[in-house]
Amino acid sequence: MKKVLILGATSAIAQATVRLLAARGASLYLVGRNAQNLEAVAKDAATRGAAKVESRAMDLDDCGAHEALVEQAAQALGGLDGAVIAHGVLGDQDASQRAWATAEAVMRTNFLSAASLLTSLANRFEAQKTGTLVVISSVAGDRGRQSNYVYGASKGALTVFLQGLRNRLAKSNVAVVTVKPGFVDTPMTAHVPKNKLFASPEQVARGLLRAADGRKNEVYVPGFWALIMLIIRSIPEPIFKRLKL
Repeated sequence: MKKVLILGATSAIAQATVRLLAARGASLYLVGRNAQNLEAVAKDAATRGAAKVESRAMDLDDCGAHEALVEQAAQALGGLDGAVIAHGVLGDQDASQRAWATAEAVMRTNFLSAASLLTSLANRFEAQKTGTLVVISSVAGDRGRQSNYVYGASKGALTVFLQGLRNRLAKSNVAVVTVKPGFVDTPMTAHVPKNKLFASPEQVARGLLRAADGRKNEVYVPGFWALIMLIIRSIPEPIFKRLKL
């Protein structure tokens, strides 16, 4: 990926990815909600060797603006051959259980806005017969758990959307890469007690780029999560529903 649109560029994983891409000399178009933080990420990318850095502050929940955003990014970089979708929210499970509006907001950010962006990007990449779409989903989408099923549902829906998109775009030489991190030590999980299962944003970013370079389909990052989630998915439902997970 040499001309890359990064969506959610101020998230911890995205920032780590930006640093790696900048060191490769990629041209980057960065999009995030916080203009001040976005400017800092853009300046850092320029100092690390990015061939070109452009940025735009916007709320990615505004799905109506996505088509124009993708076009603007392509014009600014002289085309696009890659995109990384890294924005998302963990949400509050208890609050989401009490009020649908809260749950809906999580779904809109994590799934609906991502699906809208992917629709615009997929159509562009399909037409040009090349490109790589990299999307951060989550192991939480592999099976619903009482502790985070709203977040998990949003990521599970995203994973299934990506599966269908991958099937559609395979004949057009467009890679659709689903990245499923486990626990990551970021500001979003600052309230969660840390243990040995937590990865750093840098670890996830390196795994993400390896998957993109290899045009993989789905990857767990770190890789041991593939075994963990295989075990969790294999637990019979009568037993699973009695577990406090």
